[in-house]
Amino acid sequence: MEFFNKLKKMRIMLIDDDEWIRSSMTIFLESEGCQLTAMETAEKALSELEIKPYDIIITDYKLPGISGLEFLGRIQPLYSECHKVLITAFGNDNIISKALQLGVEKVIQKPFTTETIEKTLAYLIDKNEKENAN
Repeated sequence: MEFFNKLKKMRIMLIDDDEWIRSSMTIFLESEGCQLTAMETAEKALSELEIKPYDIIITDYKLPGISGLEFLGRIQPLYSECHKVLITAFGNDNIISKALQLGVEKVIQKPFTTETIEKTLAYLIDKNEKENAN
């Protein structure tokens, strides 16, 4: 797809403690030539963000240590322009409301498919192009 060519120019970070999700997403995105850095914890992700910026951050809600929402709260002041996606199996209104307040643009319910990820990333690319056109 054309959007994968655009996505190749973006740095994507995934934070999820589920090894299967990290591996599957890595295989899926790297097979399309995209750059994905997959982390197991938010603490590792915070350290990585000190080294280089990311264009898209996808984080699970429930993580060992710092939760996905706490992580998003910590990075929001420095990464307000970064596209943020929350993955959760606990998608109640309270969690979704907090996520939106922290700049999350999409919430993905578990279980999800690569098609869901593809549609979400296509949405973010489209949104990014519209923002840059203004």
